[in-house]
Amino acid sequence: MVTEVKTNSAFAPVRLPWLALRREVAIEPNLHLVDSHHHLWDRAECPYLLPDFLSDVGGGHSVRDSVFVECRSHYRRDGERTTRSLGETEFAAAVGEESDKSPLPISVCAGIVGYVDLQALGDGVAPLLDKHMAAARGRFRGIRNLSATPERTSTTPSAHQPPGLLGSKGFREGFAHLASRSLTFDAWMFHTQLTELADLASSFPGTTIVLNHAGGPRGIGAYAERPKEAFEEWRRAIQEISSHSNVYLKLGGLGMPHCGFGFHEQPMPPSSEDLAAAWRPLIETCVEKFGPTRCMFESNFPVDKASYSYTVLWNAFKRITAGYSTNERHGLFFKTASTIYRLNASTIGAA
Repeated sequence: MVTEVKTNSAFAPVRLPWLALRREVAIEPNLHLVDSHHHLWDRAECPYLLPDFLSDVGGGHSVRDSVFVECRSHYRRDGERTTRSLGETEFAAAVGEESDKSPLPISVCAGIVGYVDLQALGDGVAPLLDKHMAAARGRFRGIRNLSATPERTSTTPSAHQPPGLLGSKGFREGFAHLASRSLTFDAWMFHTQLTELADLASSFPGTTIVLNHAGGPRGIGAYAERPKEAFEEWRRAIQEISSHSNVYLKLGGLGMPHCGFGFHEQPMPPSSEDLAAAWRPLIETCVEKFGPTRCMFESNFPVDKASYSYTVLWNAFKRITAGYSTNERHGLFFKTASTIYRLNASTIGAA
């Protein structure tokens, strides 16, 4: 059995023996959840496919649906470069159909967020968007173009984009084709770039934008040296972007090293109490600014698996929201994601 794998050169390694040092029972197992953001891939150094995801989900939480988000996996090996991502959409759709045939109560990949290079294709993107929708067989819900800009110390420039992507002419010409197809745009960037997203949101108020990973708070390098100031800088950015009603927010992705919590470097994996204490200011700020009808929880697995187990993660989210009303929690854990990504049985298999 592989005991240590790397999810990506940009991220910390997943250490299974280390994760096994912390065991928790799922609390509130009857609270229905949607995992609004996870990946699947067959990378040699870190395979994470349907059985692996189901094993994590099997820890006791009631996960009913999941949203697959592009991760440059299972691309076609031939054809035009811009069309090769169709292979990933085909793969995710096949996983979803396989999942729906099982007796388990979860529909994996009930929604698919794929990749289309908006900047490269510009106004000519429409035919490829339609091909993705056809390939997903009723599951395609949106696209994601990474726009996180690394600092100079980054060792993984290939995983990021140069500044200015969201404002480029080609990108915006392509972006203009999303709303007419009821497609969302998933945005992944650091909090220092949220003014770019605010401008995009105001320019396209009819397009739904889903900001990933709590807006990408930075907590390493210079930010680690001034944590209070860094938090305030992030909070102001979150407040600004929240004023755009077409922007929604995913709560999660906080186990990645750039957030600065350092869970993956500790002798023991964190408990859900540890995570809840560390994350409460961030999560509560997000919910305060966006409201529970515009926030949704995510696992970001297997990337965040480097820092904690699936069961511990969702226990932490439940602990943080223990004082929220039933309706507020229903929105955060289930309804917002279900609504934005149109996750219900009637959409599966639709034309």
